[in-house]
Amino acid sequence: MKVLFDVSHPAHVHLFKHAVRALGEDGHEVLVLSREKDVTIQLLDSYEIDHLPISRIGARKRSLLSEWLTREVRTIQMVKRYDPDVALCVMSPATAHAGRLLDCPVIAFNDSEPVKLASSLTLPFVDRLCTPTNFSVDHGDKHRTYDGYHELAYLHPDRFSPDPDSLRAFGVEPEEPYAVVRFVSWGAHHDVGQRGLSSEAKRELVSALDEYGAVYISSERPLPDEFESYRLPIPPERMHDLLYYADLYVGDSQTMATEAAVLGTPAVRSNTFAGESDMSNFVELEDEYGLLYSRSDPDETIELVSDLLRSPDLQETWETKRARLVEEKIDVTEYMLEQIHDVGGGA
Repeated sequence: MKVLFDVSHPAHVHLFKHAVRALGEDGHEVLVLSREKDVTIQLLDSYEIDHLPISRIGARKRSLLSEWLTREVRTIQMVKRYDPDVALCVMSPATAHAGRLLDCPVIAFNDSEPVKLASSLTLPFVDRLCTPTNFSVDHGDKHRTYDGYHELAYLHPDRFSPDPDSLRAFGVEPEEPYAVVRFVSWGAHHDVGQRGLSSEAKRELVSALDEYGAVYISSERPLPDEFESYRLPIPPERMHDLLYYADLYVGDSQTMATEAAVLGTPAVRSNTFAGESDMSNFVELEDEYGLLYSRSDPDETIELVSDLLRSPDLQETWETKRARLVEEKIDVTEYMLEQIHDVGGGA
């Protein structure tokens, strides 16, 4: 069986990496189409995953359209040349269109209801859509659901074991108190009209965390000079080890907030997606499991962070919450492989 993966974001590297390896170990052929965005290429290289870069993110939002067109043409070319039995993506219009044009079945994964533009350009052309069970939109006969989150494709205990020595090698002591902070660029197509933490809110947040312990900042945008001393000291492939041993995660990222939550690290997410129309996975992680908090008001965010840092038995409480989540959710990579063999016809 020949399988194509569209990997256009760092989160997609993690989502698909175990499936890519498993397929290769079982003797199947795999082609990964990558994108130069943030640390996507660096992650693929660090995991020794062969890939073909076919587009690069531009510096401005207006460049998204030209990049989409470039990716569309190159994806069609590669699907025609490679002739895969099945292709996988995360709501990629280019992969969906290439699949329909060249009669290649496409499986799309999605965990975010607000990606309406990508959905309208992708869903009519895919053969199967896979989402978490709590997904709030029903897409009919092609829609399949599973009890999990994207992050459990690589952070389920069957897939991930934290390595404290990997942190010590870069000067991070796992047993000392520290917080992880993530700032994103808000330049994606689904981020239009939304925003994260302001510059002033970032200063107040870092100042509050600095009184508690070490602060490690990961940022999509260039890090301002005032935060240079907090720059992440580890390579991107060690981020999940850092999150696992952290006392707290806080930031305006979507993915990293969920990663921290499923690892059992108290997580606070702050952006304007939070609220009555928030994404279902964040609602479930807060209301059902109490592992993550989402706030749209930065003042509420900073107050909540201060309260959590003063909470007794914080780590033990979150370990218990995480144990329940792991008991009730699945290894999403195993589910993904089942879908690939079902749609692609592989033995």
